[in-house]
Amino acid sequence: MNTDDRLAQIAATLQEIATTLKAATAAPKASVQVLSEADAYHWDADAGGLMPVPRVSRVPLAMLKGIDRVQDILLRNTEQFARGHGANNALLWGARGMGKSSLVKAIHGDITSRSDEGFERLILIEIAREDLDTLPRLMRLIGKEPARFIVFCDDLSFDKDETSYKSLKTILDGGLEGRPDNVLFYATSNRRHLMPRDMIENERATAINPGEAVEEKVSLSDRFGLWLGFHNCDQPTFLSMVKAYADHYQLGLDEETLNARAIEWSQTRGARSGRVAIQLVRTLAGELGKAI
Repeated sequence: MNTDDRLAQIAATLQEIATTLKAATAAPKASVQVLSEADAYHWDADAGGLMPVPRVSRVPLAMLKGIDRVQDILLRNTEQFARGHGANNALLWGARGMGKSSLVKAIHGDITSRSDEGFERLILIEIAREDLDTLPRLMRLIGKEPARFIVFCDDLSFDKDETSYKSLKTILDGGLEGRPDNVLFYATSNRRHLMPRDMIENERATAINPGEAVEEKVSLSDRFGLWLGFHNCDQPTFLSMVKAYADHYQLGLDEETLNARAIEWSQTRGARSGRVAIQLVRTLAGELGKAI
């Protein structure tokens, strides 16, 4: 093959490549479906996508007892957001088992069931604490979707040497991109400042400028517009929780028997809370041969 033939062959090959590249560039990109028909999703950071949750584990809002004040505040805040009005990120902190995560899920279920009241589509997205550093990616994914989103992180807290809280601070308030208008962030924690007290005290003791070091750590909680405290309940409130669950699941026990079992159960557990109440009701249902 002489030089002219070789050059002609090379030119034909290059032309083929150019045609293929042009066709690939001109082809419309396949649209990526972010949302399905589900109202709740789990953020899969590894896959970079939203995994639908067909059935959310939650109780009706009316069944939650002993938290009326914080319930009213969070419900009003969420309703405002679902209507496209101003609303705040919320931190639900305090005693274990007092209904922090249950309240978030119950309010979401309550609002989605009242779609005829002028609410926009409200989506609940659960994100694991370990995936907080991927929040910017999640925000870009949902920021332009025709819906409103509550990004929910349960049991949020940070330990020594963790830095992922900085990503959350930037998203909540202060970053260049910030939080999209159609997104709120709700978190639950046993700690008001999201970090253990001994860690904060250690910062005071070892830092060159203790005040600045502590401010850096605890300022994350300041980025939440709502701080809602959950506290241990007294015995009458605990008994009302047990009764609400027992009535809902139609256990059919008389009040005296139910109260006696509830008091005994709380004493053996050394605690009174909504979680302890539902655990008792599951036990009673099992004894009565009922499924709940």
